[in-house]
Amino acid sequence: MKKNLCVIPGDGIGPEVIEQGLKVLDAVAERFNHSFDYCHADMGAVAIDKFGTPLPEATIEACIKADAIYFGAIGDPKYDNDPNAKVRPEQGLLALRKSLGLYGNIRPVTAYSSMLKHSPLREENIEGVDFVIYRELTGGIYFGEKGKSEDGLSAFDTCSYSVGEIERIAKLAFKAAQGRRKKLTLIDKANVLETSRLWRETVRRMSSDYPDVEVSFMFVDNAAMQMILYPKQFDVIVTSNMFGDIISDEASVIAGSMGLLPSASVGEKTSLFEPIHGSYPQAAGMDTANPIATILSGALLLESLGMQEEANVIRAAVAKTLDEGIGTHDLHPKIEYTCSQMGDLLASIVAEADLDVQSDKLEDSVSTII
Repeated sequence: MKKNLCVIPGDGIGPEVIEQGLKVLDAVAERFNHSFDYCHADMGAVAIDKFGTPLPEATIEACIKADAIYFGAIGDPKYDNDPNAKVRPEQGLLALRKSLGLYGNIRPVTAYSSMLKHSPLREENIEGVDFVIYRELTGGIYFGEKGKSEDGLSAFDTCSYSVGEIERIAKLAFKAAQGRRKKLTLIDKANVLETSRLWRETVRRMSSDYPDVEVSFMFVDNAAMQMILYPKQFDVIVTSNMFGDIISDEASVIAGSMGLLPSASVGEKTSLFEPIHGSYPQAAGMDTANPIATILSGALLLESLGMQEEANVIRAAVAKTLDEGIGTHDLHPKIEYTCSQMGDLLASIVAEADLDVQSDKLEDSVSTII
């Protein structure tokens, strides 16, 4: 199979983690006889520095032509710390979502058994956690009308949703639930917000089309608490843009590191795949970043292209590596690897069938594959 991928390394550690992701995709191509053609493009602070805009037209065009988009990270302190900056890197990602109609963000949350001790939550509460969050991505308060009074003493942000916007993300969530444990939770604030009441009405009406899915409703403040107290109750979560932004970041502590969580942004024309972590500029160029979330985002990318076996091979390689106590510094591993070494190791495991990591021979950060 031949596919065209648009690669956007982005800012900070983005180029480093994307490089490792490409190593693993190349290993998949070699093992399964695929061909991936990469088109590299700029977005974020690097694009501002080069072109004066966080999202050049050439990048949009490259994304439209691609079968999928592989993205690293976005953000730079010189813009983040300047309240008067008229152009910001993050505007590029928001504009790209709008341009490509990337309306649904998908974030799987998995608690790896070997990582439970690194989570701030009790191990017995998070062992076996496996749920996925479906977040609406192009509507709501982030994209509503906003402004500030002339005297600077008041400001407003408008939250607006249409039935159509709710239906298309809810449809994805319902279908995902059918293929999982058949449980769907809508997170809203229907006791206060009119938009949340529309979400609840729409999801309740749609539930008749999915009689095999058990639907429940939870206010966002209670959901934030339940995410900490009893996260195993969740299977598929669907929610609005801002609530999804907050809840998904909260859920990241379950895995023990944001460096383990991938995401996908599904669109009308194409889809974008990225780790949930930021650009972490302090670590840029130091070869210490954790590339696993980016590599797992590559697995989501392959899954979207119909390559389920290939995606499962990547996930199995990651799980095996973590079980052997191998990881980057943030994972507090028994055997510490650099960013590039993790990419090399996972690519090696993926490239060959029935390979294993011989942990007693892993010395000086050099892997032995048998």
